[in-house]
Amino acid sequence: MASSPLRFCLDYLSPYAYLAWLRMPAIAREHGRELEPVPVLLAGLLNAVGSVGPAEIPAKRVYVFKQTFRIAHEQGAPFTLPPSHPFNPLLSLRVTAAVDDVAERARLTTALYSAAWGQGRGIETPEQVGAVLTDAGFDAQSLLERAQLPEVKDRLRKNTEGALAQGAFGVPSVLVDDEMFWGVDSLGHLERFLEGRDPLTPADLERWRHLPATADRRQGGKPRP
Repeated sequence: MASSPLRFCLDYLSPYAYLAWLRMPAIAREHGRELEPVPVLLAGLLNAVGSVGPAEIPAKRVYVFKQTFRIAHEQGAPFTLPPSHPFNPLLSLRVTAAVDDVAERARLTTALYSAAWGQGRGIETPEQVGAVLTDAGFDAQSLLERAQLPEVKDRLRKNTEGALAQGAFGVPSVLVDDEMFWGVDSLGHLERFLEGRDPLTPADLERWRHLPATADRRQGGKPRP
């Protein structure tokens, strides 16, 4: 029986997902797994769980840059800010969802991530995305047209809903064997899981799930009386 793929849920908005994506091909090869990029709408995930993005919190927005800059340095990865942030990733996500072949979708994912976060190029408009596609050897006109098809738009929506159903609440999220690993800093945990060395037991998880809460907060952060 073939091993299940590493389903990498991504949104090009996230520099953390960019840095995680750079490491994923090696992880997949090392553990004999197929790497499947799954474009999702981060905004849809955040809305569904009642959260906000890091860039929507001023202090956190600054910290995100500092942390991702340092992680990129540790990884030896190219890191250049895009023209704006947050930016609108919708077209790039739809173009990615329009590619049926998993290997080609992974190649396109690498090209778009490299353009946005490695080279600091915009990936919002048809002209910007088309240029990246052409540079990477794709048929830009065909993919841009396919990205507007109802079934492709629906695929992106279903990807997002499917990720939510499997416990995702942000990106990057790696879905594998009924588990979810969130964040570039969880990739070491992912590797231990794939090696059969996950220290977390079902009993540990059940205890956490049934642990009672003895404090709560009102809207606005005020403690309940």
